[in-house]
Amino acid sequence: MKNWDEFLAPYKQAVEELKVKLKGMRKQFEQDACHSPIEFVTGRVKPCASILDKANQKGISLDKLDTEMQDIAGLRMMCQFVDDIKMVVELLRNRNDFEIVEERDYISHKKVSGYRSYHVVIRYPVQTIKGEKKILVEIQIRTLAMNFWATIEHSLNYKYKGQFPEDIQMRLQRAAEAAFRLDEEMSLIRGEIQEAQAFFTRNKESQHE
Repeated sequence: MKNWDEFLAPYKQAVEELKVKLKGMRKQFEQDACHSPIEFVTGRVKPCASILDKANQKGISLDKLDTEMQDIAGLRMMCQFVDDIKMVVELLRNRNDFEIVEERDYISHKKVSGYRSYHVVIRYPVQTIKGEKKILVEIQIRTLAMNFWATIEHSLNYKYKGQFPEDIQMRLQRAAEAAFRLDEEMSLIRGEIQEAQAFFTRNKESQHE
């Protein structure tokens, strides 16, 4: 049996460091008075029970977790618009503090369930007292509408263990289409929305001066 605290420590460190770095990107856009493609950033380390469940499902032996399980450490970057996702992916590709090992585009090629998101798997170097340890981290980039759908689907998946009743499956697919249409409509009025948000921010700042 693994010493979980010791095993997960670098993953926890990576999540905390990356949250600071990725939130820092948002701050830089704000300082330049530009639209930030990043709405907010969250991160977590998978609980031990979830790691064991997934290892069991995928046939991953415990001594290969660090090389074969890509999402023990996970971050989510939320965007307002679908086009923002491409911009965020480009920003990640241009960084030199980690290496991208895989990209999976579930937006152009959504999953059968209706799931849409862009996944970037990185190899991130964590500095420990025993030296550098490179670990895999999965970054999911998605719009708020995609995230709303995925969060609901994840909860239902947990309840039904992937075996959805037919009516729920159908409603989920309908909801996925509705979320997709919402993203499309928001993209069409993107310019108006950004102008209004910039106006609102300027007004708020002048009130505080």
